[in-house]
Amino acid sequence: MPEGPELHLASVYVNKMCKGVVFSGPVTKSEVSKSPDVPFTCEAYLITAVSRGKEVKLTLTPLKSDGSNQRAKRAQTDQPMDIVFRFGMSGYFTFTTEDELPKHAHLRFHSKENPSRVLSFVDTRRFGSWEPNGTWHSDRGPCIMFEYEKFRDNVVTRLSDRAFDRPICEVLLNQKYFNGIGNYLRAEILFRLKIPPFVSARTALEGHESEDLNENEKPVKTEITARKASHTVKKKAMKEETGDLLRLCHTVPLEVVNLGSGKGYDPTKQDYSDFEAWLQCYYVDGMNSIRDHNGRTMWFTGEPGPMAPKESKSPKAKKRAKTASDNDYTDDNKKMAKGNTKKTLSETKPSHHQVTGSNRKQLEKDKVKSGNGSPAGSQRRSQRLTRQRNLTK
Repeated sequence: MPEGPELHLASVYVNKMCKGVVFSGPVTKSEVSKSPDVPFTCEAYLITAVSRGKEVKLTLTPLKSDGSNQRAKRAQTDQPMDIVFRFGMSGYFTFTTEDELPKHAHLRFHSKENPSRVLSFVDTRRFGSWEPNGTWHSDRGPCIMFEYEKFRDNVVTRLSDRAFDRPICEVLLNQKYFNGIGNYLRAEILFRLKIPPFVSARTALEGHESEDLNENEKPVKTEITARKASHTVKKKAMKEETGDLLRLCHTVPLEVVNLGSGKGYDPTKQDYSDFEAWLQCYYVDGMNSIRDHNGRTMWFTGEPGPMAPKESKSPKAKKRAKTASDNDYTDDNKKMAKGNTKKTLSETKPSHHQVTGSNRKQLEKDKVKSGNGSPAGSQRRSQRLTRQRNLTK
């Protein structure tokens, strides 16, 4: 799922690709999308973007053509339209020719050029959404990256809220307080401060002040050695972090922004080795992982803490391959996991030639219950066949 840095990089991408490009005509939507139509049609308009936490706002600004020199000027009467996007699990923007339009391009803005180019909102899983004439969501707090003072004050002054009774790893995903934090960011932040993920959020944030006393200090960044051909990464020892938990909620996402590419976002890039090398905890070999009370996978080291789910009190470090369901545990992923489990069980069921010991006994019991493979079952089948033959005589 795209997090705060990816949403900001999306706005940077839109501003870069659409600078000086004039768009024209209606905004078109795919037939399969259930999001609302965008009631905006204009002969000429510009597109700009800005992000806030886990939202991106596009502004469509109408232009007016001057008859004397055919140059575009800003219209004085036509009103701009804001469209607020929430990316869900797989949303992103891309700018292509019409021939290269992605399969899952669900909202499209067409340039006035010939041949035309298209800015598209692409969303494979269709959990994303957009809101014409929208505003920033009222239930989301200040942005962790670009409204730091407001974000910090919003958390410190509301520590008495019941939400902070929950484990810190779960509260970090609450966008009412931590707008922009997602799964990989919470793992990296808690890992750097050596905070167990399942301690009370209120306990973890005790002693924090509204004013950051370390605000003028530079954040410490991980130094990364060159990537080898085997795609393994060696990281130099991490110096002790400066600042508190709230400060790292601000500085760690900015490190990802400074990398220039986040968690698989940039449609123009195929190599995310810098981001993968930057990770210290999330999906890193040797780290522990368990699901929190909301079903989201939490990566950490050491003990999970006293508020960990009972069935996962003492997880062991493991080396594993990444799966899509680990990022966001939705109903679709639950169904997928259930289907995969059934498939695995059917594939591992022993064949007739492989049945031995207790498996053979169990199969014989099943046959007796179903009337197959037993003398009584054979006798009943013979009686049925005899009755059928008598009826046909």
